[in-house]
Amino acid sequence: MESHENLLAGPPPTLLPDLPEAREALESGAKASDVAARFPAHPAAWATLADEYFAAGHAVTSYAFARTGYHRGLDQLRRAGWKGHGPVPWEHPANQGFLRCLHALARAAQSIGEKDEAERCFQFLKDSSPTAFDELTGQ
Repeated sequence: MESHENLLAGPPPTLLPDLPEAREALESGAKASDVAARFPAHPAAWATLADEYFAAGHAVTSYAFARTGYHRGLDQLRRAGWKGHGPVPWEHPANQGFLRCLHALARAAQSIGEKDEAERCFQFLKDSSPTAFDELTGQ
């Protein structure tokens, strides 16, 4: 019997690998800047920095941190088989750093008047994970 692939189904969800040492450092209260310096491929550290600086009124610095984490996350997504679209589930904890960076990038872009980029990033977030979009935007 032949097995046929469902051509109507979208791409499978992409699940990023866990970086336990980096995750545990953040969870134990290490400074996000120290975690990012030691584990620059860990998007959650960059997302935390972006959030901290945005909350302190430094949108441009937040934008820079978010963009760094976003690009590090894209690299990891591609290595995990992502082809430029498809689900990146919020429910998978290792994906949350990338999704938080994407949200932080959209938020900071909006704050500094980069309307088109903000809209693209918010749409990318919603397309990647409606759950993350709702969770992070409060919608």
